[in-house]
Amino acid sequence: MDHLESYQALYQRACERKGGPARLEAMLGEPLSPEALAQLGDDRILAEFTRKVFQSGFVWRVVDDKWSGFEAVFFDFDIEKVLLMSDEMLEKKAQDPRIIRNFNKVKTVRDNALMMADVARQHGSFARFLADWPASDIIGLWAYLKKHGSRLGGNTGAYALRMLGKDTFIISQDVEAYFRARNVVSGGINSKRNHQAIQQAFNQLQQQSGRSMQALSRIIAFSQGDNFMQPEAVESPASQVN
Repeated sequence: MDHLESYQALYQRACERKGGPARLEAMLGEPLSPEALAQLGDDRILAEFTRKVFQSGFVWRVVDDKWSGFEAVFFDFDIEKVLLMSDEMLEKKAQDPRIIRNFNKVKTVRDNALMMADVARQHGSFARFLADWPASDIIGLWAYLKKHGSRLGGNTGAYALRMLGKDTFIISQDVEAYFRARNVVSGGINSKRNHQAIQQAFNQLQQQSGRSMQALSRIIAFSQGDNFMQPEAVESPASQVN
C-alpha cells in the first residue's frame, strides 16, 4: 500500500486540525488491556450487544434513557436466566413499556446469549474469547459476530466491541472517506475484500506507530471532514508524541 500516507503525516494533520497534540491525545482514548477485558462479566458483554442492537437505526439517547428498564426486563443479562426464556416469554417482554418494543430485536437477546454460552464452554468465558482475539485480524472477529450472533453485522458489532474496551477500528463515514480517496476501497464498504484492505492498512499503520487500532481509527477520522479546533496557545511538536 505504497499510496497510503505515513502515520506521521496523518498524525501531523490531525494535530493541526484538532488544536495540537495535547488536545488530539485527549480525544483518542485507549482500549482495555487483554487482561482487563478478560475480567469483564459475560452479562456485561451481552448487555452491550443488546444496547447496540437496539440503538442501531434508532435514537441512541432514547435507548440509554430506558436502559434501567432493559436491565430489569432481561434479568440483568444473566446468561443462564436469559437462555431459559421461552418464545412466549420473549413475546411478552417485547410488549413491556420499560423497553423499546421491537420483537425482532428482543429475540436477539436470547440468540446472542446462546452464541456466548457456546463460546464460553470452549474458552472459559466469552470475555476471554474476546481478549484473546488479535487486533491484527479484528475483521475476523466482526465476521464471527455477524455469522454466529444476531444483528451484530455492519458497524453494530464493532461499536459494541469499542464500548466494551476491545481494541478495534471503526469504519465511520470519515474513515471510509479517507480510504476511498486513496483508492484502498471501492464498491460496498462491507465487502470482504474491502474489510481485508482496510485491515491491512491499519496493520501497516500500527507497525509504524505502535498505536492501538482505536487510536489510529480516530486519528484518521480527525484528519478528515470539516471540523476544526483553534490551536493551543503553546503547542509541542507532533513528532514528540508517540
